[in-house]
Amino acid sequence: MAFTYEELQSKTVAQLRDIAENLGDLDALHGYSTMHKEQLLPAVCTALGIEAHAHHEVVGVDKRKIKAQIRRLKGERDAALAAGDRTAYRRSLRAIHRCKGELRRHTV
Repeated sequence: MAFTYEELQSKTVAQLRDIAENLGDLDALHGYSTMHKEQLLPAVCTALGIEAHAHHEVVGVDKRKIKAQIRRLKGERDAALAAGDRTAYRRSLRAIHRCKGELRRHTV
C-alpha cells in the first residue's frame, strides 16, 4: 500500500479506519476505531512513514534568487533599525513582504 498524504486526506474516515485496520497492531494506531479524521490522518501517516503535510513547490520564478533577495533585505532592515532610519526600515519591510507574496503566488 503506497499512499501519499493528499490521497489519504481525500479519503473518508471509514476508509482511513479500514486502512488502519489492515496495517495491524501498531502503537500509533491504538484506538483508531474511535478517532476522528483530524486525529486518524496523522496516526495513519505515522504508521505508514509518510510526512503528515502537503508538499508545495514554487513554479514560474527562481526561488533561490528571491530567497537571496529576502536575506539581503533582512540585512538592510536590521541596519536601518540600528541606525534609526524609519523610512529605510519600513521600505525594506514592504520589499520583504512583496517578495514573500510573490513566492506564495507561485506556489502550487
